[in-house]
Amino acid sequence: MSSLGQQLQGSLSAVGRAISVLKNSTQVGKDGGEQQAAAQDAADMGSGEDDEKQEVFQSHVINMDTSARSKVDLVLEWLRTNLLLALTVGGVVVGVLVGFLGRLARFSDESIMLVSFPGEILMRLLKMFILPLIISSLVSGMAQLDARSSGRMGSRALLYYITTTILAAIVGIFMVLIIHPGDPSIKTRVEGGSTDTKVSTLDAILDIVRNLFPDNLMQACFQQVQTTYKKVNKPLVFHEPNSSDDSPGFILKPQLVYKDGTNVMGMIVFCLAFGLLAGQMGAKGRLMVDFFVVLNDIVMKLVGVVMWYSPFGILCLIAGKIMSIENLAATAQQLGLYMITVILGLLLHALITLPGIYYIFTRKNPAVFFQGMLQAWVTALGTASSAATLPITFRCLEENNKIDPRVTRFVVAVGATVNMDGTALYEAVAAIFIAQMNGIPLGIGEVITVSLTATLASIGAASIPSAALITMLLVLSALGLPTSDISLLFAVDWLLDRIRTSINVLGDAYGAGIVYHMSKDELDRMDAERGADIMESGAKAAEAADCISRPTPAGSSETQI
Repeated sequence: MSSLGQQLQGSLSAVGRAISVLKNSTQVGKDGGEQQAAAQDAADMGSGEDDEKQEVFQSHVINMDTSARSKVDLVLEWLRTNLLLALTVGGVVVGVLVGFLGRLARFSDESIMLVSFPGEILMRLLKMFILPLIISSLVSGMAQLDARSSGRMGSRALLYYITTTILAAIVGIFMVLIIHPGDPSIKTRVEGGSTDTKVSTLDAILDIVRNLFPDNLMQACFQQVQTTYKKVNKPLVFHEPNSSDDSPGFILKPQLVYKDGTNVMGMIVFCLAFGLLAGQMGAKGRLMVDFFVVLNDIVMKLVGVVMWYSPFGILCLIAGKIMSIENLAATAQQLGLYMITVILGLLLHALITLPGIYYIFTRKNPAVFFQGMLQAWVTALGTASSAATLPITFRCLEENNKIDPRVTRFVVAVGATVNMDGTALYEAVAAIFIAQMNGIPLGIGEVITVSLTATLASIGAASIPSAALITMLLVLSALGLPTSDISLLFAVDWLLDRIRTSINVLGDAYGAGIVYHMSKDELDRMDAERGADIMESGAKAAEAADCISRPTPAGSSETQI
């Protein structure tokens, strides 16, 4: 037994020595392999430096070619994305060129009418969408707001409208007083007809209030009320102690007449009230709200189709207008300084005042915002109507600048009628220009009167071409200036009307951006509350359905009871 134990102990020790030898050989092999691998890596690094440099050089060369190609691809991609905008801008440029070339050919009136005809079709199409778009957008937008949110949004928008309009009038007064374009010799060189009309500031204010509350909605779709004065024979009064034979035999009696043009302000007031009440009715008014939401979507899709026709229509509008002007060089020579004053004032308001206010409230880049509004701005420049541009303004704000439709449908629809920054600036400049042309000095009181009256007149101005010439009678009457001199401005109003309309559209757009930024938290909170209500109502409905479908326990049926 002892010999057997000794043999086992010897064999175990031999196995242990063999295992230790194997371990040492393995460790040596590993060390040698690692050293060999390190040497191989060093050799690879040493031998691959030149190859790496060559690859870096080639990669730089390839990247340069890729960047060059990517720039071209970026330009092509931008053109594909903004093809409509590029076509519209090109239509304006080509229309100006065609118009001036057409003046050299001296086309007849019939030929000019044919050139302008496609533009006339564009105006008719855009005006066709004004009424259904205002009704559907306001009702659907207000139905998705509560009274508190709409009141706050309305107060913010109204404060913005008043502030920017007064600032625009001040900018216009500042520019006309510095440049002083009025010259008494202009009045003798430019011929004009008489436009003497009796107007009153009180009548203008009362007309605004009357149009806010139309007595017939169907009539408000195509007519609005206005106060006019009619000559009436004096009644015969016998034995009047203070009668004089020198007094005229008639008196001017005010009367209300209905003139052509949609009463947009009255439709807005009705749609605001209708939309708010429909939204507060809950499930009962849901069908009516859905109808106006779908109607708004359909109108916007139709607008998207018409927009592809707008570049050609704008081209024909501008070309035909330039061809139809008589004595363009003489008009530019006589009223050139007046035109420069108005254009500089509008540019100052559009490039400094409006973007400055937008940046102060939102802390966002106004240039990026303007880039999104470029399509609407060019369209307003071609059509000279903020109401006709309204569908495109909605589209640019909601799709390009990502403004909530509930904000755009309220702020822009109201702003297209109320917010007229360019018109207020233009009327302030024109009134002081006529005073300078007649040699009438204006004191600080008259200047303040101009700013306030121009603001009021711009609010009452219709959103149609050349509406400012009509409301400017109010400004001139408030200052006691001759209203017949308005006819002197007819020759250049076609150009200034387009520029000031584009500024009006920009003012509405910046206002929508500011109101949306200030109301965003309220809108998000409203959406969250509605989402919670929908989830709660859905949970209750599911629980009720589960209770109905749950089987009745045995022994608790009505029959057994």
